[in-house]
Amino acid sequence: MNETKTSPTPQKAPAVQEIDLLELARKIWAARKLILKNCGYAAVIGLVIAFSIPRSYTTSVMLAPESKNRMSGVSGLAAMVGVNINQDAGEDALSPELYPDIVASTPFLLELFDVRVHDRRGRIDTNLYTYLDEYQRAPWWSVVISAPFRLLRWVVNLFSDDKEDQEASKKADPFWLTKDQAAVAKSLAESIGVGVDKKTGIITLQVTMQDPLISAMLTDTVLSKLQTYITDYRTRKARHDLAFAEQLYNEAKSNYTQAQANYAAFADANRNIALLSYRAEQDRLQNEVNLTYGVYSQVAQQVQMAKAKVQEITPVYAVVEPASVPLYPSKPRKALILVGFVFMAGVGTVGWVLFLRDLTGKRKKKKD
Repeated sequence: MNETKTSPTPQKAPAVQEIDLLELARKIWAARKLILKNCGYAAVIGLVIAFSIPRSYTTSVMLAPESKNRMSGVSGLAAMVGVNINQDAGEDALSPELYPDIVASTPFLLELFDVRVHDRRGRIDTNLYTYLDEYQRAPWWSVVISAPFRLLRWVVNLFSDDKEDQEASKKADPFWLTKDQAAVAKSLAESIGVGVDKKTGIITLQVTMQDPLISAMLTDTVLSKLQTYITDYRTRKARHDLAFAEQLYNEAKSNYTQAQANYAAFADANRNIALLSYRAEQDRLQNEVNLTYGVYSQVAQQVQMAKAKVQEITPVYAVVEPASVPLYPSKPRKALILVGFVFMAGVGTVGWVLFLRDLTGKRKKKKD
């Protein structure tokens, strides 16, 4: 019986579709007029958009906080008399990483509403809230989009009472903000930025406004309020201790003065009397004077140490780069917008020429 062995037929490897770069280059070259035309249209659109966006100016300041592990002359003098004023202070709960959250908090932003600002041309002289609410320029498409909503709001206000006007004119309350106040606070929070370099500890504060002078003025104000907030936070406990020590000092001084007056009056009234009862009363008054003086002296020392502690823990910041009026706008970046529109138009047109145009042509042929 002859067995016939069938050899397995070799399988054909799937054909690898090669990309003909020369053919792609020919297609692109053939469609060069279309690509250039679309890029020209995109350039025009990019220029229109770039020049429609209002200019914004950014002011930056840099400051360096003092070292946490410092030992000033005040603490050294206190240590010489056996008083430790900052060794048990512990780690500061208000770290620089929380500064951006502090600046963006509602109470901090509301404190800026009443700041007086004026532009470099002298046309605006009002508070910051009014400036952000009434004097901000917007691109034309934003005005077009918001026009129907403004018209609807105007019609609604015609048939409503004056409650909204009264709410808009009332002082901002962090617990209950009106819609306009919340919108202005949100816009202000987006205009202020705080960055902290973890390696060097340098703090960078930036404020962006549509007027360069207002940007620089507001940067100084925000920096000052931030330093005040941090100082008040870190010295709050020490200032409370100082106030309590001063209260005890006033009471001790009053008791000592009264004890002195009582002893002097008794001694003057009984100068030539040698009775033991009078001497016992004199000794008692003398001891009371000594006791009140000891308390008075001890409390006076505590007051001095409390003052030294407040001075010791008060933070000091060195301004590395002060605020100055910016000369050139930071936004919009017109060149970047123009290049972006032209690039997107060129890439989109090339992709359509190489891939989509052939597919749409084949679909039309199948339909026909």
